[in-house]
Amino acid sequence: MTGVYERALGDAAEDLHPRVRERYGIGPGDDAVVGHGEMDIDNGTLALPVLYAMPARDLLFPETGTDVPFTVTTVAYRQDGYEAMTTRRTFDFGDTHRRFDSVTVWDHEHERLLDFLGRGGLVASELRPRVEDGVLVVGGGRQWARAGSRYLPLPGPFAANVEVRDRYDESDECYHVLGTVRNALAGRILRYGGTFTQEREAMDPVPETFKPTRLTSLPPA
Repeated sequence: MTGVYERALGDAAEDLHPRVRERYGIGPGDDAVVGHGEMDIDNGTLALPVLYAMPARDLLFPETGTDVPFTVTTVAYRQDGYEAMTTRRTFDFGDTHRRFDSVTVWDHEHERLLDFLGRGGLVASELRPRVEDGVLVVGGGRQWARAGSRYLPLPGPFAANVEVRDRYDESDECYHVLGTVRNALAGRILRYGGTFTQEREAMDPVPETFKPTRLTSLPPA
């Protein structure tokens, strides 16, 4: 079935590298995709006070390192009438393990792609994907912070500028990801890059631990 990214990209999805399209094109009823690899992670010192508070919500974290083992699991499903995809990333820093969850939703009513970050969707962001020479490039748009059951807009100085590039390299038969998160006040918040291989894994039904408790409250259009 068509995945949330293919709905957002439209005809441009045909220009993705076939392996990238395979990764991001999963829909409800498809097997999950599971990647294993290593990541280099760096952050900005001005962002550290905020990063130390994020691990409790399975969002960002203060640890950095090179060749950090990680696993990324992506699974698609339907919830509350919306097509959704959960991406769960786990990182092994030796004595410390971190997790970063996101739920990507196709808002069919307003034809927009939304990303809910961390457990409980602490932060929501519009996603603006595009294709460049077979590479999936994902930028961010408007952002909101969750306050109870509502989402309140984040003013420009407090929002983050995000870009993630995901490609497949035929020479090493690996996926390559490169991401940067910046803020007008704090500068660089996070920069990461790494490689991984991928395999399919049956998940039927999708475990409830991968799903948000509800998707009835979306940010205003």
